[in-house]
Amino acid sequence: MNRRSFLAASAATCVALPAHAQTNPMAAAAAYSAQRRGVSLLVMQRGRVVFEDYPNEGGPDRGWELASGTKSFCGVIAAAAVQDQLLDLDEPCADTLREWRGDNRRRISIRHLLSLTSGIDGGRIGRPPTYADAVAMPATANPGERFAYGPAPFQIFGEIMRRKTNGDPLEYLRRRILDPLEIRPTQWRRGGDGNPLMPQGAQFTARDWARFGEFVVRGGDGRLDARALRACFESSRANPGYGLTWWLLRDGLIPPGPRSGVDVSAELEARFGPVSMAAGAGDQRLYLVPELGLVIARQASGILRATRGRDRGPRWSDADFLRLVLA
Repeated sequence: MNRRSFLAASAATCVALPAHAQTNPMAAAAAYSAQRRGVSLLVMQRGRVVFEDYPNEGGPDRGWELASGTKSFCGVIAAAAVQDQLLDLDEPCADTLREWRGDNRRRISIRHLLSLTSGIDGGRIGRPPTYADAVAMPATANPGERFAYGPAPFQIFGEIMRRKTNGDPLEYLRRRILDPLEIRPTQWRRGGDGNPLMPQGAQFTARDWARFGEFVVRGGDGRLDARALRACFESSRANPGYGLTWWLLRDGLIPPGPRSGVDVSAELEARFGPVSMAAGAGDQRLYLVPELGLVIARQASGILRATRGRDRGPRWSDADFLRLVLA
């Protein structure tokens, strides 16, 4: 579906009144989201928008920062780079980062890096280091031994892609994925070194974020290496609930933090099949439910207030929200 057809279909299904005033079965899920700073809720099934709601000053053309929801683009970049024969998931990062060849970091693979099991500390959440500072960080554990959530591994991946493409990682993403889909970030922040932030900083409308999710559910439309894309949704022993840059809502999941709202319900997977998601601070969510052909984009305001523990409103729960959506 091209962008013009997509927008026409979206306009036909857009919710014009507040969610609580609708008779749509999604009303309860929309109300749950709106009560928790929600600004966008979009449900797409098999490529067709079946529900939209934009409370609290949201709007279909307004982009919102995805926070750590940005991280999941890295897995898709890797799958494109595998298809382009730029890298292999199991190659040592030291093949590109020559400064790693003389110490224990030489055993870290790109798979370790993107599954957050490299042995390098994640760094301070919300404060990504520059690419150079991230590459200079030491390993404090053996590869595959420990899950460490944080921004540093994604900045390291950004430097690897910068060297492999001899260019800007974001330009590679645009050329290979976003431009063919006619998806445009409304903003993508850069660090002090001028490089695009890979763990956070992307800003998209709910419609475009959902279209990206639909592309992933479809298997990448031949633009991604199939095996590398599947690896994005295969867990590690260090964290059964994390693949390569995507969260897997299953038993054993180790969440990114105590206030993340990331939780699981075994009953949902038993009834509806695997549920995966990109997730960011402030309860930004992109859920993928492949067996139902569902993609659900949810965005919220107040990221800084939420991450600093100043949000006194009701807490977010992935399990509770998904029960409402999938009911």
